Amino acid sequence: MISPASIQDVMSRADIIDVVGQFVRLKKRGANYIANCPFHNEKSPSFSVSAAKGIYKCFGCGKAGNVVTFVQEHEKLTYPEAIRWLAGYYKITLVETERTPEQQQQQLAEESLRILNEFAAGHFHDVLLNTEEGQNIGLSYFKHRGFTQDTIEKFRLGYNPESGDAFFKAATFKGHNPELMEKAGLVKNRDGRHYDSYRGRVIFPIQSMTGRVLGFGARVLKSNERSPKYINTPENELYIKSRVLYGMYQSRNAISKLDECFLVEGYTDVISLHQGGVENVVASSGTSLTEDQLRLIGQLTKNLTILYDGDAAGIKAALRGLDMALSQSFNVQLVLLPDGDDPDSYIQKTGANKFYEYVKEHKRDVIGFRLETGLRDAGTDPVKRSKLVNEIAESIARINKAEDFSLQDHYIKEAATRLKVEEAGLVNLVNKYIRERVEQAERSQRKEQVLPEPEYIEEADELPGLQPRIAEDTQEWHLVRLLLEEGCREYEGYDSVADLIHETIDTEFLQIPLVRQIYDSYFNYRAAYGKHPDIAYFINFPDAEVQRKVATVLHANTDISPNWSKNYGIESLSGELNYINDVRSTLNYFEWKNLIELQKELLRRIQEEQDPLKLGVLQRKLIELQATERQMVARQGTVDKYKK
Repeated sequence: MISPASIQDVMSRADIIDVVGQFVRLKKRGANYIANCPFHNEKSPSFSVSAAKGIYKCFGCGKAGNVVTFVQEHEKLTYPEAIRWLAGYYKITLVETERTPEQQQQQLAEESLRILNEFAAGHFHDVLLNTEEGQNIGLSYFKHRGFTQDTIEKFRLGYNPESGDAFFKAATFKGHNPELMEKAGLVKNRDGRHYDSYRGRVIFPIQSMTGRVLGFGARVLKSNERSPKYINTPENELYIKSRVLYGMYQSRNAISKLDECFLVEGYTDVISLHQGGVENVVASSGTSLTEDQLRLIGQLTKNLTILYDGDAAGIKAALRGLDMALSQSFNVQLVLLPDGDDPDSYIQKTGANKFYEYVKEHKRDVIGFRLETGLRDAGTDPVKRSKLVNEIAESIARINKAEDFSLQDHYIKEAATRLKVEEAGLVNLVNKYIRERVEQAERSQRKEQVLPEPEYIEEADELPGLQPRIAEDTQEWHLVRLLLEEGCREYEGYDSVADLIHETIDTEFLQIPLVRQIYDSYFNYRAAYGKHPDIAYFINFPDAEVQRKVATVLHANTDISPNWSKNYGIESLSGELNYINDVRSTLNYFEWKNLIELQKELLRRIQEEQDPLKLGVLQRKLIELQATERQMVARQGTVDKYKK
């Protein structure tokens, strides 16, 4: 197990802006940074990162946490794995305590597939560089392709010998499970006998954004009609083809820096471009783009340039995913390389500078490109031209009209002119496809929608009409935010806001266990150390659920709603003094709640009391409490919307 001191070292060194910026393109906005959320598809950024607090929060999907939970969520890692990843990133040496056999077994079960892939990548790479067969066959192939030793190391290229079970024997010797090897696609089982899946092939490890080996691509070197040229890892918990892009790990920094991503088809195209100095490139491995792949690219840039070698089948395959890119507000450009050249051969001819110049001069937008190639293919055939009109209209309909109205209008005019159709008719056709897509989305939503449990209400105006439990949840979490953010501040008559809260709040009214846990932890810390805990104490709290909720609460909108000012007379104090209103408003709620509970208890006792004298006393006390409540309503604008 990782020692607590090492974990603390990692947490203190890890910069959330630096780490998150490795995966998404952050933009400064005020005190925070924003981006499109990496955890769900969105067109407008709702993902916010606070450098000062060390937390992130998505206001779209609700994901929230600190730097460790971000790495956990994004890379699907356990907590220890995320700590190790951060330690590796910051070159921190971890001190680990001895693990029990049970803990070792649990870790092995969780990481076995990942460990096996890492072993396989290292084994294939070692065979390539340090065995006679690897050097004579695999290394010779890579050298023939022009790959240098540095490039081979950078992409961890490898080789699997032709003998039937060389890898299986090596992996078994190291204690890896044969069934796990089958699951990872590294070996096959035929009548109880295991043999290597990639025998006689060069190996291309496929890595995640953080460099973890997810799977492999393997190319056969001998011509064999019965064997496919390339084979890939079968899908499993780690490797899902639609969610990975080859070269993303090596290219992510360049893509973010240049604000553009080149998309090519194959592994060797990516490798050759990198070696030639063009590093903002990934490969889709021959598949059309998927939503998950676009989301990976979209975390770094919205400028997507697709490089083609002129092969008709390849162009058509890639074009199938571009409507999806348009609908996600990508700026999609296409570049057709000179006849006879692919990205690999062209970069070796030209070098990086001329390559970039050619791309810049020959970029064409996706709609114009489809018009040109479609018209050339359709000729004078009326059926093909009619089909093309519908295809172009459907593509234009993918463009977000609200965000890119002028772009959509431009394409409609251009398409109508080149297709020789009436512009009004094309507009109607585009609108038809928009309506159909919206209706389909609504049908799917109605069919699949599951209403989530309400969590934290960020605007006071959302409270009317909700069940009382939600209102209570809101106020309790608002109390937590006040305690964490303003607890150490002075308040008239008290040394601090925390002292006021501690004296005023009856903890019996804290119904949410997590709120009570944070509340107690705050004051236990203060009692133990004689000072207020800082926000980082809770952001990095051992309980992951506390981390998530604290990040959510601290990213909430704390401005007083204009409607509260209008309807209830509550005004927002400006600047530093705003917290005074916040404290007053929140504590008034708990005071009001105490009044309501007392009234309920009095009503219960009035219904049960038989003695007329005692009954009169109880009734007078109830009238006093009701008068106090009315005064509170008049004074503070607290309405009885919370009542049952």
